[in-house]
Amino acid sequence: MAGTLVNAIAVIIGGLIGLGLGRRFSERMRETVMQAVGLATLLIGFQMAVQTQYVLGIIVSLAAGAVLGEALHIEDGLEALGRWAEQRTGAVGSEQAFARAFVTSSLLFCVGPLTVLGAIQDGLGQPPVLLYTKSLLDGISSVAIGAALGAGVLLSAVTVLLYQGTLTVAAEAIQRVMTPEMTRELTATGGVLIVGLGISILQLRRIRVGNLLPSLVVVVLLVAVRPHLGAVAQALGL
Repeated sequence: MAGTLVNAIAVIIGGLIGLGLGRRFSERMRETVMQAVGLATLLIGFQMAVQTQYVLGIIVSLAAGAVLGEALHIEDGLEALGRWAEQRTGAVGSEQAFARAFVTSSLLFCVGPLTVLGAIQDGLGQPPVLLYTKSLLDGISSVAIGAALGAGVLLSAVTVLLYQGTLTVAAEAIQRVMTPEMTRELTATGGVLIVGLGISILQLRRIRVGNLLPSLVVVVLLVAVRPHLGAVAQALGL
């Protein structure tokens, strides 16, 4: 859990620095900072997404994930949690901005290969080099998000602890189940979600990325059953 703890602390420190800087930033400067974060997010997402060798699987996963996510109202739940936390903590700023900072940073920090692979590395007792690298990246991003959107970024440290910590605890089981192909397609699907997040950060169009999160589970299941689908088709003479 050492890597996850360092990651959460980096988010808090970065967020606090961002909040301090935000008071000195003009509205135009905060907007430009968020545009920079959005562009960098797109770059990261594209780099991850192009790794896929199973485009059809990603399309199916995104569609199925969208249905599940909308049915479960995942993004609405995240935003409600952000608004509740602001009311409880008495944070300054509009509820909408607080919730947006929380949802944006939580998704950015938790959707990606470094989260899964780093948690596995940490959970297996290896030096958590990947999570230390991720901590640096998340800390820099939290400075920008804190400066532009406010205190909601601090709450995302709890998301990192809970989500990444759970993956770390379950690392041994995940390591036994996950194949290189599953990891690759999980990474690529996460990249598509990060591209969507970048589009939302740039305010080109609001994409409910939170409601697409189930696609990360769906794509792993599809990769797992893919060999059997070929065998079934062959048996049926298709």
